[in-house]
Amino acid sequence: MVLSKTFLLLATSVIPSWAALYTSPSQLPKTTFDYVVIGGGIGGAVVANRLTEKSSVNVLVLEAGVSNEGVTASIIPLLGPSLVPNTIYDFNYSTVAIDGYAGRSLPYARGRMLGGSSSVNYMVFTRGSKDDFDRYASYSGDSGWSWDSMQKFIARHESFVAPADNHDTSGEYNPSAHGTSGILQVSLPGHGTAIDQRVLDTTVELADEFPFNTDPNDGSVLGVAWSQSTVGTGAVRSSAATSYLSPDYINRPNLHVLIGATATKLVQTGTKSGLPSFHCVKYQTSSSSKTYTVNATKEIVLSAGSINTPMLLMLSGIGDKADLSQLGIKTIVDNPSVGKNLSDHPLLASVYSVQGSDSFDDVFRGNNLVSAIGEWSANQTGPLVDGVANHIAFLRLPDNSSIFDNMADPAAGPNAAHIEFVVSNLWVQPGVPAPDTGSFMTLTTTVISPTSRGWLKLADTDPFGKPLINPNFLSTEWDAFALRESVKTIQRFTAASPWEDYVIGPYGDFASATDDAGIDTYMRNNAATFFHPISTAMMSPKSASWGVVDPNLKVKKVEGLRVVDGSVLPFLPNGHTQEPIYLFAERGADLIKADNAVFGR
Repeated sequence: MVLSKTFLLLATSVIPSWAALYTSPSQLPKTTFDYVVIGGGIGGAVVANRLTEKSSVNVLVLEAGVSNEGVTASIIPLLGPSLVPNTIYDFNYSTVAIDGYAGRSLPYARGRMLGGSSSVNYMVFTRGSKDDFDRYASYSGDSGWSWDSMQKFIARHESFVAPADNHDTSGEYNPSAHGTSGILQVSLPGHGTAIDQRVLDTTVELADEFPFNTDPNDGSVLGVAWSQSTVGTGAVRSSAATSYLSPDYINRPNLHVLIGATATKLVQTGTKSGLPSFHCVKYQTSSSSKTYTVNATKEIVLSAGSINTPMLLMLSGIGDKADLSQLGIKTIVDNPSVGKNLSDHPLLASVYSVQGSDSFDDVFRGNNLVSAIGEWSANQTGPLVDGVANHIAFLRLPDNSSIFDNMADPAAGPNAAHIEFVVSNLWVQPGVPAPDTGSFMTLTTTVISPTSRGWLKLADTDPFGKPLINPNFLSTEWDAFALRESVKTIQRFTAASPWEDYVIGPYGDFASATDDAGIDTYMRNNAATFFHPISTAMMSPKSASWGVVDPNLKVKKVEGLRVVDGSVLPFLPNGHTQEPIYLFAERGADLIKADNAVFGR
């Protein structure tokens, strides 16, 4: 599904503008703050919100992107996929040629808007497996990252609300696994589709392989479940911008948010305890603007995301000395882990042609979209109230799979998944326009526990330039095997009797995926990315010689810098990354508070 860029750029607000943001450095009341937070995405928004709960603590957020206010496609849920890639709301990065993808280069979208990628993503809300967090704790040596220890942050940050249609949700989720008085709103689907009952019937007919799971967010992910999304009351997107930086918070006199401000360098201001100390940030409002500086008396918090955080570290002399020297950047801290270990979920959107006109494809044809927006605006009803999928599945490969003859299980634990698929009642291929006619259903699969690792590097010293990004998809035997098996899995799923009178057959290149060789060709020529990059500034044990941050998220070998965003996660979770990042950010804020006596800890 791709909407015209004209629609995106000309769309006027359907919700009144609600908050004032600084749009010029001249509006800042001062240039020295207790904390300077770089990035207004999930990590930055959570940290800024939590630190400014103390009225005597002042925080500046530097956000490179535009305001989220009045951006229609970032408000109406089903319009979300039109926001990226290749728009003004995207940093418009791309990858290098990827060997595992037949040498193809991909758009690599990152949200360039207040709220970061939470303002442009597909809003899927998945916490991950209990095994994921227990592995974070074991790997880092910090029990505070364990599943049990992280539970207190769920109630603090989540507000589970009724779906748009206010239907009875009994049996569709586990209320005990959710918060109801937090900041971020989450809900179940609020508009039924023609395929919902077919999905549920398949979980009955093929219960051994596709069991129904009441709620994958209670720590036990395995099975097919109703999807949960960051869609709030009024059928609107709930993002880091609309929640943690909503008017209730952004108007605090001690919270300052400047948009259109790109951090260009972290400046060493001295040494402390023998470590280089960083308490100054340089930034610009455009590549041709003057350079401004701001200072942090306590800490600089990097929350620029898994691409921009390591970029800024490298531009500031923190990175692999060999790489930095080639660009003439003076190395302050030689840390080869910066920008390395990039991990992401491969995405393979497999499309079926289906009978009738019950899919949502026609909603985006002709004048139908105008009518659908009108219905959403008037009543908060209709197909636009939800994201792209009403159901999601997390599954393990059989224990006797041949791949395990030669390798250990790479999943986080026995209750963690190997593959995922998402079921959508329309054409969903990121960046690929839907055909002008026809009805479609998309089953999007991924390797949820991948082992491939990539990297990113600076291409030059321009802070407004594009880095070299290589997710290195399908570079391991496991990832290729598991993605191949994911295709076979959805083929078995759609071969069940509930689909007999609905599915016509696979569409396009998917039709050639009839054996292992055909599947391999299909996936290497068509797979893309879920846009879930992590680990480029990854957390490691405090005593480790590798990694970028310690378990308290402080940057190794320096003073004054901490990273709170997805780049610190050492392994991908069993799910989409936004919710784990919210939880990491909540604990990150607590860790920052613990180092400042003013918070009374």
